[in-house]
Amino acid sequence: MKTYDIAGFTLVLDKIALVSAVFEAKDNEGWQFNVRMLSGHRVAIKRPDRSKALLDRELLVKAINEA
Repeated sequence: MKTYDIAGFTLVLDKIALVSAVFEAKDNEGWQFNVRMLSGHRVAIKRPDRSKALLDRELLVKAINEA
């Protein structure tokens, strides 16, 4: 079982169903992308700037592809 730590969460890579695109979060909270788990739970990853959110998403997707 491979895991990935991001934004205070530890995700089990083979339990991830979907990773959304990066979009602007509500109420000026920066940028975010969502991770949908097979269980139906959603994890919102928020970052203050778009470049950090894009990098975090890219690294997560890379980890999923390598798992």
